Amino acid sequence: MAQCSISCELHDYLEIACMYGYQVRLILKDQQILEGKAIDTMTSAEKREYLIVDDSRIELNRIEKLQVLTPHAKFGEVVF
Repeated sequence: MAQCSISCELHDYLEIACMYGYQVRLILKDQQILEGKAIDTMTSAEKREYLIVDDSRIELNRIEKLQVLTPHAKFGEVVF
């Protein structure tokens, strides 16, 4: 089993966001802000994990906070 680059609990939130196609706002550790639809997660051949938001690939260890913009979502915000 591959080791999570973030806690498996946090990974579960990302999977839920992708499963429901939530609109999200990501605040990255460098304070950059990205918004879009959570599509999927992926692991590269180099074992780096990514969240795919619209057409962007964001490495999971760059994420500081995920905010869900979709109304009535199962959760609202996750701090990494």
